[in-house]
Amino acid sequence: MTIFVADRTLAHLQAVIGSKMRDKEYFIFSWRDEVNAGSGGRNMIWLHPGVSLVYVFSGSYRPEINPEWITAMLRSASTTDGLSILPEPPFVGVDQT
Repeated sequence: MTIFVADRTLAHLQAVIGSKMRDKEYFIFSWRDEVNAGSGGRNMIWLHPGVSLVYVFSGSYRPEINPEWITAMLRSASTTDGLSILPEPPFVGVDQT
């Protein structure tokens, strides 16, 4: 299965998923398809440390990580709805791309 998200979002998802996997935690990841990409429906997958994931970034630039966004998504991953892509909270960093 392939989903497409912006590199900045993907970097944060990678950090959150990596943290959960390192802690040997199982969780649901859910996202909505863009309407122009198909149905606009909701998707859910069950993730656990035994699954193989590949992260493909469109650029070589590594975005600066917003710790508040990581914390918010880690919190969401621990709910019954699972990890979801939340809006990025304000970030006082050098990079906003």
